[in-house]
Amino acid sequence: MDDMLETMYEADGIGLAAIQIDIPKRIIVMDLAGEGEEPQPRFFVNPEILDPSEETGLYQEGCLSVPEFYEEVERPQRCRVRFLDYHGNEQTIDAEGLFAVCIQHEMDHLDGVLFIDRISRLKRDRIIRKLKKDQRLAAIA
Repeated sequence: MDDMLETMYEADGIGLAAIQIDIPKRIIVMDLAGEGEEPQPRFFVNPEILDPSEETGLYQEGCLSVPEFYEEVERPQRCRVRFLDYHGNEQTIDAEGLFAVCIQHEMDHLDGVLFIDRISRLKRDRIIRKLKKDQRLAAIA
């Protein structure tokens, strides 16, 4: 988990799921501290989303797996999260705002879902076409 956290920091991310770096485990690391704030790393092992609110909100999301693309995604504004912490202790905490968005985004990775799977087909297809074009151009260079 410490290596995952370092990888996340190096990529200027706020969250990282183990599967994003080819580790087939249900682990998430996260740090929502703002620039200039003391780091606040969090570790989630085998996390579960409980009681997502019916109230949803839009939040502009990006992803280390789909670099340089950002789109608004609708998600529950609040949820409860049950997980094992860094030391293996079971925790249950309430999440809202950016924390709720980030934990749901990273949980999606654990379930094989990207944020682009939660946007309109038109926007998703545009992003995929651009990614494929960038890959072709990189292969030529």
